[in-house]
Amino acid sequence: MSRLQVTTTAGRGAGLEEAAVRELRASMRGQVLLAGDAGYDDARELWNAMIDKKPALIARCAGAEDVIRCVDFARAYDLLVSVRGGDHSAAGNALCDGGLTIDLSPMNKVSVDPAQRTARAGGGSRWGDFDRATQAFGLATTGGTNSDTGVGG
Repeated sequence: MSRLQVTTTAGRGAGLEEAAVRELRASMRGQVLLAGDAGYDDARELWNAMIDKKPALIARCAGAEDVIRCVDFARAYDLLVSVRGGDHSAAGNALCDGGLTIDLSPMNKVSVDPAQRTARAGGGSRWGDFDRATQAFGLATTGGTNSDTGVGG
C-alpha cells in the first residue's frame, strides 16, 4: 500500500495511507484532488499569483456534509488544514503546503428571501455571485467592491 506524504499539525511529515484517501473520496459528493490529478494545479491557483503552495490534498466540497467529513478526516490524521473560501487570499492563507485544503469555492450558491429582504451566501460565494442574486430583487448591500472577492473572506 502506498503512502502520501503530508504535514501534520505538529509540522512533522507523516504518511497517509492511500486507502484513507480513497475512503475520503468515496464519502464525499465533491472532489478530492492529489498532486498529479487533473484539475489539481487549477484548484491551487489563487488570485495572488505569487503564492505557490502545494497541499497534499485539496477537497473541493459540494456542501456542509463534505466540510464535516474533511474536518473529521483532518482531525483523525492530525493534518495541517487551510480553508479556501472566495479565492482572493492575498496572504495565501487559503492554501497550505503538505496538508489538507478545504476548498469551499464550489459552494457559491446565494439564496434570497425577497419578502424578508435577506440573503444567504455559501462559503465559496464571491461578491459577484451575491450581487447578481440580490440585484434581481432590487436589493443591494455594502460589501466588497471587487466582484471576485469572497463574501466570507
